Amino acid sequence: MSQPGSTIGVRLGRVGTHLVPGVGGYLSWWGRSLAAGLPPALRQTLGFGRGRVLLQVDADEMQLCRQCDDALIDMARVPLPPLVARSHADGDALGSLLGPRLAELPRWLLLPAASSLTRRINLPASALERLRDVVGFEIDRQTPFTAEAVAFDARVLGRRESDGQLDVELVVVPRHLLDQQRTAMGPLASELAGVDVAGTDGAPLGVNLLPPEQRRRRRDPAAVWNAVLAGVALLATVALLWQLLENRRSAAAALEQVIASQADAGRRSAMQRQQLTAVLEGQVFLDRLRAERAPTTEILDELTRRLPDTTYLEKLSINGDQLMLIGLSTKAAALIGELQGAEQWRSPALAGALQPDPQSGRDRFTLTANLAAPAATPDPTNPAPPKTADAPAPRDR
Repeated sequence: MSQPGSTIGVRLGRVGTHLVPGVGGYLSWWGRSLAAGLPPALRQTLGFGRGRVLLQVDADEMQLCRQCDDALIDMARVPLPPLVARSHADGDALGSLLGPRLAELPRWLLLPAASSLTRRINLPASALERLRDVVGFEIDRQTPFTAEAVAFDARVLGRRESDGQLDVELVVVPRHLLDQQRTAMGPLASELAGVDVAGTDGAPLGVNLLPPEQRRRRRDPAAVWNAVLAGVALLATVALLWQLLENRRSAAAALEQVIASQADAGRRSAMQRQQLTAVLEGQVFLDRLRAERAPTTEILDELTRRLPDTTYLEKLSINGDQLMLIGLSTKAAALIGELQGAEQWRSPALAGALQPDPQSGRDRFTLTANLAAPAATPDPTNPAPPKTADAPAPRDR
């Protein structure tokens, strides 16, 4: 079946048939539906609805009509023998008669309705892609002719929703009638792109009875523009996809930079937090030590006041809560009594025996004591409640 005036739709159907069997008919319908929504000028520029020239042979005359979409426009009625004679001599005499613009349109022979026989048959939906081949096997059963004796084609009238079968109309024309028409046209018959049949209302049925190998393929003037537009669309699509990819890459790079900067800031914050934690822990440790024993300056001050002038120290060691004094004194045995009673330490005692030093005339001593926690100082912000005197007991009378 042929759909005149929808070149791109037919091409889409052929491409769909080669790529994925079963979608060619859908793509053809989609192309025609898409073309129907375009403005007429744009539709003709893109190759949709360019129309065709219909040739009707009537005795010694030929009627020329132009079909554009569903409109039929009568152009001229010319004598056939002179036109055939000029074609023998000059080649394409009909092309010079039509003019450059119309000469590029496909030329179709339109047969009268009385020369054809039509039959309506039902076929499965899978027969759509090879409809012409399938209906060729139905000619012997549906018509009184054989397939070799007729020129035939078919068109789809609709699809039944109940079982999905196709409602198809088979159109046949005896081959000798078609040959008579083509013989009368002489050299003009070789320029035909197809043969259609007029319906009862005079409008073409939209079939092509001419075998595919005999159809004249004319150069489509819109093919170059279509190729250019397709190339531009392809380049625009590639550029758009490339731009989208670049945008995604730029966004990913910017996100990585933001993440890296935030990671650096996070690492710096973690280091500062760690340093602050170490400082706080050190401060807590010092505060705990300060709370556990008196300050070193206070211990040194108390030792200075309690030790006699004839005593001097060689070593003073504070290790935890242990105080150790090593030195020389003329009153080493009396040092225990001098150091007792201090608030900064408890239990002073000599560690080991006294050792006389012959050079200084003093005794070497080693003395230890336990450091004591400082006395708690009252909090000025929370003074202790005043003590109340006990009420006197009542006297017995």
